Amino acid sequence: MNPFNEKPVSILGSFQNWKQLYPKAYNKYEVDPYTKTRIILMNGTEFEANWFSHQLARHTDNNDLRRELSITRAIEKQQQMKISLLKPCNESPLEHTIGYEQLAVDLTAELAKRECDCYVKKALDFALLEDFDHLYRYADLLQMEQGVIAEKLVGRYTEIMPGRPTISHHRFNKDNVKRGINSKTADKQTILSTMIITAAEQQTMNYYMNITNLATNDLSRKLYEEICLVEEEHVTQYESLMDSNATWLEMLLWHEYCECYLYWSCYVTETDAYIKALWEENLNIEIGHLHKAVELLKKYEHKDYTEVIPDGTFPAPISLHENIEYVREILGTTVQFTGHLEDYINVNELPSDANFFQYQKIINPTTEIVPSHLVIDAHIRNYGKDYRYEVAPNPIKELRSRTVDNTSVGRKPDTAFSTDFFCNTCKPE
Repeated sequence: MNPFNEKPVSILGSFQNWKQLYPKAYNKYEVDPYTKTRIILMNGTEFEANWFSHQLARHTDNNDLRRELSITRAIEKQQQMKISLLKPCNESPLEHTIGYEQLAVDLTAELAKRECDCYVKKALDFALLEDFDHLYRYADLLQMEQGVIAEKLVGRYTEIMPGRPTISHHRFNKDNVKRGINSKTADKQTILSTMIITAAEQQTMNYYMNITNLATNDLSRKLYEEICLVEEEHVTQYESLMDSNATWLEMLLWHEYCECYLYWSCYVTETDAYIKALWEENLNIEIGHLHKAVELLKKYEHKDYTEVIPDGTFPAPISLHENIEYVREILGTTVQFTGHLEDYINVNELPSDANFFQYQKIINPTTEIVPSHLVIDAHIRNYGKDYRYEVAPNPIKELRSRTVDNTSVGRKPDTAFSTDFFCNTCKPE
């Protein structure tokens, strides 16, 4: 599909009344896990589009352009609110959190498996192991607090076991800033992947930021606080991969194109008829927004959209599905790596005065105060072992114990064996 060739719907005709804006929520006992994750993804995508438009409006003094942006931005906000309300009232924030982390794991794996830019793939693989461990920490908290078994929520499509331990995720943030791509020369899938994962991780960070102080006990509040700060690191990493040299209106075009691509992907992969119809509705709305972006680019920068996106045909749709073997492979080969300026390095090879070790001493002076460790420790005390769902023993032998939470892997030298990241073999265009 090429959305530039589609007839756009009326922008003003896309506004909805209150009855239209309030959707039927899914049944949390019956919904497919990947329907939930698609909803979370598109909620975050709409937030990113709306917030980008706000930032553009704050960086121009042209009120004609501001007015044009304000109209599509208001529709984006209607879309975002409607999608967010697909979550039912009886799904607790912690249950919903499991969906966020399943999305983070399986979306990141899906993007990494198709990524031809080895550097971008490395960034995806690196953060994948951290979101994978977050899922494990939240799942243990969920069983302790609500007696809910997370493997049922993820449909047993995603394993729940330790990844790179969360205590090891805390880096001095300048080690999270990476090299940006060039959207004039990068593959279209790479450009889309950097935008998609940035929006998804930003949505996760915002969700945790907004519910941390609403959690009902200190341990929950502490865990959300800790992982929210890791998500800040992830957003810093992913946004730095995006092309910062593109103009505001070029990026507006890419944002609208990305939304069209994701709604189309959701539409062709959705299994719930009601939700599928919503994805189709939103795709049609976004095609209208895309054509408006084409118009604005032409009017204010005197550029044809083909100068920015030469071929508008969509890549293969993003499909959310199980990635157990891929996650195991990345875990087994890169768990001992950390960020180091624009690259990644095995902790075994870091100099003793590296920023990573210095920051670890500041934020983790003792493991007894680290919330992600305290959650597992509490679960072990209460149940005799941690909670996990795994199809085979953990690829890292140091992470196999069910009665002791490992706090050394990924942060101390010589505590686990890792080889290196690997690139995909991609055929030239």
